Amino acid sequence: MKHAYVFPGQGSQFPGMGKNLYETNEKAKALFEQANDILGFRISDIMFEGTEEQLKQTNVTQPAVFLHSVIAFLCLEDATPDMVAGHSLGEFSALVANKVLSFEDALRLVAIRANAMQKACELNPSTMAAVLALDDAKVEEICASITDEVVVAANYNCPGQLVISGSIKGIDIACEKMKAAGAKRALVLPVGGAFHSPLMLPAQEELQQAIEATAFNNPVCPVYQNVVARAVLDHMEIKQNLIAQLTGAVRWTQSVQAMIADGATHFTEVGPGKVLQGLVAKIDKTVATDGVN
Repeated sequence: MKHAYVFPGQGSQFPGMGKNLYETNEKAKALFEQANDILGFRISDIMFEGTEEQLKQTNVTQPAVFLHSVIAFLCLEDATPDMVAGHSLGEFSALVANKVLSFEDALRLVAIRANAMQKACELNPSTMAAVLALDDAKVEEICASITDEVVVAANYNCPGQLVISGSIKGIDIACEKMKAAGAKRALVLPVGGAFHSPLMLPAQEELQQAIEATAFNNPVCPVYQNVVARAVLDHMEIKQNLIAQLTGAVRWTQSVQAMIADGATHFTEVGPGKVLQGLVAKIDKTVATDGVN
């Protein structure tokens, strides 16, 4: 019986996020103020009082979700994870939870990642789409059949829910083909660009320099990383997988299955929203889920 802690990614933000933590916990308040200093602007004000529109800006969204998750985790009295994982951006939160990265270093990397991804989106207008109720192999086959545009499987969220990523034209073509192949829905998402696709290569190069210059410690428990969907304990391999993640797929279904195979019986989602609790339940109904925010 092992306890897994999981951390959400971009898209789980909401106005007022983290405010209760700040107002009720002195440690949380100090960490939020430290984050404001590191980032050079009062992100806490945007999180607590800002609009949905302000929270959607990538340079705000990613640090905001990271801060809510990590500060909530660091304020837990008795959190001793047997294993951790994070969805996309959430992998940085997971790496603070298992002591690979310090709070300060992880926040700096998240800010660099957010800004680099924003620039890559502006360089190559691109998008993502959710494909529902179509077999993973069929989705991959359709993506591979579109050879003159970039289209790849990006997020394996749970069985029957896969997100594809690529050029705007490529995604439009893919959505029509997915529907024709029997997908219940193929819906373009309101995102800034083609995350977890080759179109993020310019951002990956910038992030790689920052990651390679940052100290990574050996973890206190394994992290199940997005790109390999298995337990990783070597800090050098963790670095490489974190760099590969920007252009590689988020294998969330496979990561959760691997955690369960390795003994996880209880998943606690730490941070804003309940998205991951829902996905874990769809992947395996027999495990317990709860959340901390």
